[in-house]
Amino acid sequence: MICKRYDTVVVPFPFADIPILKRRPVVVLSGRSFNVTNQATVVAMITTAKASSWPSDILLGDLQTANLPVACVVRWRLTTVPNDLILRHLGALGPLDRLACEREFANMLI
Repeated sequence: MICKRYDTVVVPFPFADIPILKRRPVVVLSGRSFNVTNQATVVAMITTAKASSWPSDILLGDLQTANLPVACVVRWRLTTVPNDLILRHLGALGPLDRLACEREFANMLI
């Protein structure tokens, strides 16, 4: 599946500390052109963050547009997944959530 930036999708997400993949929602960070050319997509984890928090977590305000059923955060745990591992499309981040992601991503690069 080819996605565009800020789409919310479900993928099998890898974990560094345990050798399993867990199906979870993610937000697409790479643009459509990158995703097509590289046959892979850069994503960030979306989590309920019940057990932990990171200072850079972004609380999502528009759950309806993202098609997420409960309060979630974008966590800057990134991975690149082959496009054929994208299981389904959920929605997309709303404008204010996109802006918050842009700001935090820019802060990471300082």
